[in-house]
Amino acid sequence: MISRFVVVPAVPTETGSMRNGSRFYCQTAPLGFNLYDNQEKLRLKAVYPTRAEAEGDCQKLNQERLQYTLSGQEG
Repeated sequence: MISRFVVVPAVPTETGSMRNGSRFYCQTAPLGFNLYDNQEKLRLKAVYPTRAEAEGDCQKLNQERLQYTLSGQEG
């Protein structure tokens, strides 16, 4: 079974650009981690600085989803 939420590397955000000759180079902010919702096919907005923090919230969300699913089947 595929987990609904998984940890993925965050998309870098552009913070500016610099020119070197005829080329422009994009400066980006340091990466972090996002949670990805496999059911809705989108990234959640929260950005975690470490994978461990993201994994903790990911497990929490997956556990809550499992509890909700199980309680729905019992009722």
